[in-house]
This record gives sequence, structure tokens and C-alpha cells, in this order.
Amino acid sequence: MKKNIYINESNEEYDALVIGSGVSGGWAAKELCERGLKTLMIERGRIVEHRKDYTSENKGPWEFANRTKVDNLLVEQQYNVQKKCYAFNDATKHFFGNDQELPYSTEAGTGFSWIRANQLGGKSLLWHRQSYRFSDHDFNANKADGYGNDWPLRYKDLAPWYSHVEQHAGISGNYDNLSQLPNSEFLPPFEWMKPEFDLKNKFAKLYPNRPMIMGRAAHLTKPSKLHVSQGRVQCQARNECQKGCSFGAYFSTQSSTLPAAAKTNNLHIAANSVVQSLIYDEKTNRVKGVRVIDNDNLTTREYFAKVIFLCASTLGSTQIMLNSISKKFPRGIANSSGVLGHYLMDHVYNAGATGQIEGYEDEYYSGRRPTAPYIPNFQFKPSLYKKDYKRGYALSGGASRSDWRSARHQSGIGADFKQQLTQTGSWQFGLHAQGEMLPRYENQVSLHPSKKDKWGMPQLHINCQWSDNEKLMMDDAAQTAQEMLIKGGVKNVTRYTSYDKNAPGLAIHEVGTARMGLNPTESVLNTYNQTHDIPNLFVTDGASFCSSGVANPSLTFMALTVRAVDYAVKEMNNKRI
Repeated sequence: MKKNIYINESNEEYDALVIGSGVSGGWAAKELCERGLKTLMIERGRIVEHRKDYTSENKGPWEFANRTKVDNLLVEQQYNVQKKCYAFNDATKHFFGNDQELPYSTEAGTGFSWIRANQLGGKSLLWHRQSYRFSDHDFNANKADGYGNDWPLRYKDLAPWYSHVEQHAGISGNYDNLSQLPNSEFLPPFEWMKPEFDLKNKFAKLYPNRPMIMGRAAHLTKPSKLHVSQGRVQCQARNECQKGCSFGAYFSTQSSTLPAAAKTNNLHIAANSVVQSLIYDEKTNRVKGVRVIDNDNLTTREYFAKVIFLCASTLGSTQIMLNSISKKFPRGIANSSGVLGHYLMDHVYNAGATGQIEGYEDEYYSGRRPTAPYIPNFQFKPSLYKKDYKRGYALSGGASRSDWRSARHQSGIGADFKQQLTQTGSWQFGLHAQGEMLPRYENQVSLHPSKKDKWGMPQLHINCQWSDNEKLMMDDAAQTAQEMLIKGGVKNVTRYTSYDKNAPGLAIHEVGTARMGLNPTESVLNTYNQTHDIPNLFVTDGASFCSSGVANPSLTFMALTVRAVDYAVKEMNNKRI
């Protein structure tokens, strides 16, 4: 990356400001720059350079003092929330936020785990890379059963933009031709393990409406010429992605969208710039720019532009909007509807079942595949709902073979025990649920009336909890997963639910709080992610969602963002922004 791309002070009026540098912010910057707009990307955290700053990459566990376990005192002081993330360890902790510096509060009797990644690239360096399109079943769900407002678009509106981002990002998968999970523009899928493949065929006979497919992931299994031109090469199946990948084999801002934006010479980046609020001009009804606080020395500065793209993450974007008050918008900018901050959702994933597969002693696997088998939502319309709850869930999981890591907990000593540790054990197989959370007004975020962070900004106060609908869904998912495994021949099957222990947030799929809609009195954004109230302000991250759907949301973040950019640039060219 060119050194002169980074700025600090600037009095220039840019064509566009992009707040945030994760999945959505990276795409916004790329698309705006490639359309000729001089763009400033504002990132609250530090600079992370591709390859150079992946400081733990290629290090084995034995090269860390505690074999990648983080010191307990450090965890207690700085990472008490972040430690709950599946990807958090000593090799990745530098990509997670410091909880001590990033406080928030939750309503009494509730909880929420807010996983943060405040650096250039955001959570695109840490995400699990599962990439699925939403279907018309997802976009129609609110209207069909009456929970939440109707999405102001349908699959056909987003389909060409899905294709656009998929071709650039690179999505591995199979053409499964499912109405509830539309095909993408695929690179070849990852391979099945033999026990998985046999179970897939058994399930196809036992449950023809519950196909098990290979998980679709943003990994380059067979890079195209476009990917190679980005400096990216084939995935090595190391599954150490959260350390950063110098191969560029998985999609991230650093590996893909940022280099494309920089190549245009239209991109500048203001790092370590915490956006305090948006600068609103009531006379023109436009956002003129942003006020920022320096991450390190707490000095203030301002940046200006003709159009603003807010891509700071679901909760980050909403916090900025709530803190941007004026005479016209005393409850937060572009909040004439009063719904800003409401309808927070996350996926509920607290259920599943596991067991043992007999046989296959001569089978093993090579590498660490970065995806897994996936059973898409099979309750994708009201006629398929269970009687006790609405919406549905997907099941993901896969096979593995026990090894020394499980044997180490057994008692033993001497040469025979050491020899035992070198042998593989039995095959395991699990199915784990990811379900849809209903949009509910009472699940909300607001600004705390008295607590502030080190930058002097009001802390976010979160009031969010599972409803009976999500709990009943997970009870059913656990029972269903158990039944499927038993009928598939898996032995010693046990099921679990954990919604009583795990509050929302840990799926790291939080969406809602600045939702889209056709009616300005009940939504913040229109069908192009443009605020109803202010024509030059766009919000294209997860805050814009009307429902959570069942599939992972990141690919939809990308598609919504590029569609919004295309619309915004046309509006600017026509002098309507």
C-alpha cells in the first residue's frame, strides 16, 4: 500500500466518506473509487498492512508461551468479552478489541457479547467466511408471518449484485439449485470426507427435503485470473485464517477490496480516527462531514464530503447516528421514524447433537478444511413452520477423528501410553443449529445517560434477549439433530442446548437497529440503503437489515453495499445528492 494514501489533517472536501473498513466499508471504498470518486476511508483503529502485519502467521502453537492460551490476568483485564469468541487466542488477540477501552452496558437481567475488531480491515480479518445468498423466502418472511416490517426489495433486486461481489471475492461451493439458498457464482467446492459423504447420501434418502451440502466459503479453491491479478493464490487448507493470510486465499479487505480501491489513486485513509458524530447542515438537509477524535492523543478534527457511507458495523453505525443530534433530529440523525436503535437481532446457535461413527478406520483427511457440511433451512416458509414457533434454522457440522488432543485427558504413563497418543481414535460427527431471531421492538440499543468511554462518547446500552420463539426453536433443533444422527446410524448421540448460558452476540451476526423499509414512519432507510430523511447519508452494514434470515449475512452486506454505491453515484451525477 502506498504510504501517501494515509492522512491525518485535511481541509479538502472529498467526494465520499466511508466510515469503517470491514466487509461493507471495503466494498464501499472500492466501488466509489472505481467510479471516479475521491474517497476518504475513516477507520477508528490502527493500520494493518496486508502480509507485513500478520505477526503470528505461520507460528506453531509451541512457539507461544502458553501454547496459544492467553494469560488469565490479561484476559480478565482486557478481553473478558472477546475471550468468548471461537477465534480468540494468543495468536489472534491483537485483532480483537480491548474491552477495557471499549465499555458498554446491558440491561439488568440481560446480556450481550459485543465482539470488536477495531483496526483497518475490521472483522474481515476474523470472520468465519461462510458466504450465502438470501432468498425470496428470507426477504418475504416478515410480510408472510407478520413479524417485523417488509423488506423493501426482493431477490431479483439483489441477484446481479451478489454475482458482482462473488466474482471478485471468490466463493467456493456447489450448484445445489435450492430455492431457499440460491446458487452463487462458484469456484469448486471443498471435498467431502468419506463418512460425511456416506451420511449425506443416507440423509438424502431419509430426509429428501433436508439436503446436506458442502458449506459455501469465501476461499479460493481455484483462483481465477482476476484473483491472481489481485495477488491472491489458492487456499492451502491451513484453517489458520484469523491470524491473517498472506496468500490472500480468503476474502478480506486487505487482500481484495482495499488494493482495488488503492489502485485507482482515489483512495485516502484516516486511521486512528474515532468518529464522534456526523456534521449535519439543516439549511441544505445534508451531512457535510464527520467529527473525529484521535484514537491516541484525543485531539479532534473534521473531515468533509459530498456523500457519506456509514459502514462502521451494526452497533458502531447506530451508536454514531444516535450521538449525532441536532434541533431537527434530537433522537439521533435521520431518526424521524423513532425506530433507530430498535429491532436488534443476532442468530441463535445454541443447540445441536454429536455422536460417534463406527468404522472407517482406514480413512483420514489431509489438511484442515476451512468449511464444513451444511443443511440449509428446511422451514423456510410459513407452511413449513413448526406449530410451536415461527421461522427456521440451518444445521452445520461435520466429521472429525479423535487424536492425541482427546487422548491426553486419559490416564496413563510410560511407553505404551505415549504410543497410544500417536494413534487416531474413533470418528465423530455433529450437527449444530443456527436459527433466525424474530425482529422485536424491545430488543434495542441506546446511549447510556451518564457512562462515557475514554473518547468522551456515551457508551452504548444494550437491551436484548432471546424470546420464547428462539428457545423453542433451539429445543426443536437439538431434538431434530439427534433424531437425524440416530437414524443415520451415528452411535452414542447426545444433544444439547445452551441458550440459557449464551446471551445474544456470540454468533457475531448482529443486524438491525437502522432498518430499511418502504414506509418512512417505520424505517430509517429506503430500498437503496439511503436514509429517508437525508439524501446524502447511506448505511450499508448489518444495521440496515429488516430480519436476520437464517444464512450468514456477510455476503448480503457486500451486495447491498455495491448496489447502494451504484445508486448513489447515479444520483450524484443527476444532481439529486
